[in-house]
Amino acid sequence: MTSDDLPIGRRVAHWRIRRSMTQQMLADRLRRSKSWVDKVERGVRSLDRYSVIQELAHVLRVDPEVLLGQQRATPAGPPDGVDDIRAALARYDTPQAPPQSAEELRRQFGYAWLSYQHAHYGQLVRVLPGLLDAVQGAQTPELLVQAYRITSSLLVKLGEADLGWLAADRAMSAAGDDSILAATAAISVAQALRASNRDHLALTAALTAANRITPTPAHPRDHEVDGPSEDQSDRQPHDHRGGGSVAPRRSAGEWAVGGTLLLQAALAAAGGSESRRADELIDRAAGVAAGLRGYDDVHRTSFGPVAVDVARVVVATQRGDAADALQRHGTVVRREAWRRLPAEYRGAYLVDVARAYLQMGDLRGAARALVDADSVAPAEVRCRPLARTVIADVARAQPAPAGVARLATLVGLTR
Repeated sequence: MTSDDLPIGRRVAHWRIRRSMTQQMLADRLRRSKSWVDKVERGVRSLDRYSVIQELAHVLRVDPEVLLGQQRATPAGPPDGVDDIRAALARYDTPQAPPQSAEELRRQFGYAWLSYQHAHYGQLVRVLPGLLDAVQGAQTPELLVQAYRITSSLLVKLGEADLGWLAADRAMSAAGDDSILAATAAISVAQALRASNRDHLALTAALTAANRITPTPAHPRDHEVDGPSEDQSDRQPHDHRGGGSVAPRRSAGEWAVGGTLLLQAALAAAGGSESRRADELIDRAAGVAAGLRGYDDVHRTSFGPVAVDVARVVVATQRGDAADALQRHGTVVRREAWRRLPAEYRGAYLVDVARAYLQMGDLRGAARALVDADSVAPAEVRCRPLARTVIADVARAQPAPAGVARLATLVGLTR
């Protein structure tokens, strides 16, 4: 068995021993119990949260990739297997897949989300058809929404926006009357519509969903949201004081979904040349983010103040204000929260930053951003059609900036 094949708990135990640490020492540094560490190492407790794996990696002084298994070389071009996902989406009868418990499916989707967050798209393409079959047999709304969301997100990355929209629409249907599930599905709908250059439709979808769970505050402090460390029973975000209906209580994670929808709406507005509206929506999202004190990101949004700052950079790039975008970018990457974002998130953002450098005519800056993106999340650069276009624009320079010539060769843009 190679190190890549080892369960993640065994890799944690391996590196703990190499660092001359007992289970109690590791537990103390993580501020967890020795029992928790023991269960992780024995595989009794699964590690399906990016933030927890990152925290473990920090204490063990290794890269998170080491705990997840060595990252295999990322091939250039979209990975094979999209047709298998298309076939899975086209099966309308209940597949005859071996029945699995909801708990087992949740565990598998936890690892699938980790694969996505680490931009292991080739691995995800291979496992999603089977997961889609399994979850359709389970017919659990929460799991169906998760399945279709992650499928939609991956397809959008791989340039299959219309197929991604189909998966996102399936997520909306599976959500039924559950407002939070519907809101998470709307994130995928907006992403797919934006990728299809249907920005107006994306704006409508995202803003409609956002308004259901993050109504415009009546008072400046109404955006204050309690994290899990405080009692939320006595606090009411967006309580419209002075009469009228009271907004339902939301957990911090649910407010993060609303904030993410506002950012999607802002990006769609910017794509539709509604710059002022985009700024207003980002400001509104910033109000939500400012009130978040830390939460368990169960809805996989990565939302927070740094996500708002990233969106401001992307919106500035979309409206052609590259100078403002790059000035903000310099601040973003110096923040500690930036390094805690998933690799997929950072890689995609750096490709957008490369576009801003191109607007400024700074080919070397664009090359640096692309090389940085490739080091953070190779699949973001080598598998995505959008990144391929940016690489081609930079590689036209003669001679091509250092690093980009290699990337151009890897993605087949040079002979």
